Amino acid sequence: MLPAYVPNPTAALFGGGIPIDFGKSFPDRRRILGDGKTYRGLFFGVLAGVGIGLLQIQLSDTYGLVGLPRHTLLSITLLAGGALLGDICKSYFKRRLGKERGEKWPIADQYDLVAGAFMLMLLFDPSWILTYVTFPVLIMILILTPILHRVVNMFGYLMGVKEVPW
Repeated sequence: MLPAYVPNPTAALFGGGIPIDFGKSFPDRRRILGDGKTYRGLFFGVLAGVGIGLLQIQLSDTYGLVGLPRHTLLSITLLAGGALLGDICKSYFKRRLGKERGEKWPIADQYDLVAGAFMLMLLFDPSWILTYVTFPVLIMILILTPILHRVVNMFGYLMGVKEVPW
């Protein structure tokens, strides 16, 4: 899951610039996505996810690591891109519900990246996800994701990258 876990904090760290929604609002006068979703964050987030995935592929090939998923360029790209697309979709729905940037939305805030990554995988590489995301692996992902999300966000808050620690 590293190719899916790395993009969001990277996007927060290196984001900024032109918002994906170009500052536009919906007829409800709420922003489509908000200033937190930028092209620079999307680019660097996906790049970082693919980069960590390529490193995993290299380490697996070099050291023959057994028991880990056999990633491909397609799988790491879908996991990285899907994680950020999940986050973007969540932001869209947060704005529609009247939630502000940084406002807590339990469960959605923690699992948006997993949902987005898995949706893209199911659409474009279903054999990979069905092979490697077994029931025990899924349970581990569901347990670890909110823990990692909280730790990374607290770290980002302490670094001054995030405005809120969640």
